[in-house]
Amino acid sequence: MRAGSDWHFNQESCMSHTYWNDWYFGWGWFLWFGIIFLFFSSIGNWGYTYSAHRRYGQLPGGDALDILNARYARGEITREELAVMRSEVTKS
Repeated sequence: MRAGSDWHFNQESCMSHTYWNDWYFGWGWFLWFGIIFLFFSSIGNWGYTYSAHRRYGQLPGGDALDILNARYARGEITREELAVMRSEVTKS
């Protein structure tokens, strides 16, 4: 353009894309709502699965070797029976 032309910048012809217009008054709030919802639901899911695994992750009686050792300690089985049962449990 020439220096003396009557052309000038018209602000009304440009669309204003400011932070407030795009993210709060448009559909941007919907995006933020989705992000916040996913964030909190992920934390809730992690908390639920963490507590459920701590509560139900282990069997109440323990594993087979613990049960055998407890029975031997109570005197229900002899040392020979313990050795035979232990070898059968550890074999599989």
